[in-house]
Amino acid sequence: MVSIKCGDDTAYQGEISSATTTEITLTKAFCNGIPCPQNEVSIRANEIEELKLIDKQSSSPQQRSTITIAKPIAKRAGRTQSTSDVTNSVTKHTNLNGSHSKSKPIDIEPRNGNNLSLNESGSFKNGTPNKREKSKGKWSKGWKDEECFGSPLDHKINKDFDFEKNLALFDKQAIWDEINNSQKPDVIRNLDSKKPSKYRHDENVIASTPATYRQIIVPKQDFCEYVTDDGLIIPSVSRSLRKKLWEVADRVGLTWEKRVELLGRAAAEICIQLLGGGHRLNPHNSHQFPTVVVLCGPHKQGAMGINAARQLASHGVHTIVYIVSSEVAIIKKELSLYLLTKNSVVYSVCNLPNFADLIIMALCEDTENPKSYPDLCDWANRNRAPIMALDPPSIGIPGITPKFSLLPVLPLPHSPKNGKLYLCNLGFPLEVFNEVGIKYKSPFGPKFVIPLHPKDD
Repeated sequence: MVSIKCGDDTAYQGEISSATTTEITLTKAFCNGIPCPQNEVSIRANEIEELKLIDKQSSSPQQRSTITIAKPIAKRAGRTQSTSDVTNSVTKHTNLNGSHSKSKPIDIEPRNGNNLSLNESGSFKNGTPNKREKSKGKWSKGWKDEECFGSPLDHKINKDFDFEKNLALFDKQAIWDEINNSQKPDVIRNLDSKKPSKYRHDENVIASTPATYRQIIVPKQDFCEYVTDDGLIIPSVSRSLRKKLWEVADRVGLTWEKRVELLGRAAAEICIQLLGGGHRLNPHNSHQFPTVVVLCGPHKQGAMGINAARQLASHGVHTIVYIVSSEVAIIKKELSLYLLTKNSVVYSVCNLPNFADLIIMALCEDTENPKSYPDLCDWANRNRAPIMALDPPSIGIPGITPKFSLLPVLPLPHSPKNGKLYLCNLGFPLEVFNEVGIKYKSPFGPKFVIPLHPKDD
């Protein structure tokens, strides 16, 4: 046994396992009285300032400091004593009775006779009582706490716990998937398989652009394009091409009267959803049914607005129609049907209500210079209700910025001023599109109205 003092006030004690002219290797080493976690410690010769030999203790009971571990020391009220306190007290006792160094290591001898050094365990291993001893009633109430919290901890953690490796031993997700799949019907199981995967914070991937499909091709694509929620590309058409489409539809029997009914139904469907759907139009809420104001110009768009007001009235919505002029034939026809609903018709801005839940804008038709209505624009902007436009001009409505716009069949190249675009299906057969040179495949799927998003180049 040796005691070595180094230059930085560090002292080592231990048994010499090997020695050369340049270094000394110690086993069962202590550094400043603390057991070293390494099995061997090597010290260079140039680091040694002082070296003392320590006589190894004999095996006689008079000279050997041995502790027989019988039981942990129970915790007492107002006092906490751990096994490390026992070690310190024995060390002090050895210093009083012998001439050995203060930092001499102590061998701990359990009952089974196997020697156990502190540097191997860092705590007492065989301190847990067996069943026989517990049955004798020797242990006080706090021995478990003392055994758990009273043992000294290693001053260093050599290796971090590998959580990933431990979790991989039991693939919990695979077990849960197997249980869920065995308890779900085939239809639900197929839907679950199509759900997007969820990633952890360190497994996120950059979202890629969804695949786009072009199944509608127009003769001359010089304008912007739109994309549906399913990734289908919807090209915009020119004003002249859409006019040809209306002419072919009239010739085959899809007249204006049929088209306006479909447009009015689509407008009513969107409005009901914007107003709150079944929650707002519940019979128990009949005392606060929504109010919709429809502003109609003297043209086909105005007739669309009156038709939408009539269909909303059939759902119990309170509607107010503003008419710019009722002298146009298509306006007269739709207005005569609307008057049968017993809802209001006004011809002056001052008769419009101060509050409305929704405003349907059907004032302007698609021309190069749409007509402006300053008084109506001021009223609509003051009202602050959401505005939905019916087939508005592609350049926008003068003085008004709608939140939504409903478009028939194929869109024009619309300005961002027209808000969010919705496309309505009018049920045109393929031959109508073929006659004007459009290769067409329906993008609507199970829906009657689909949203459009600007296509990013």
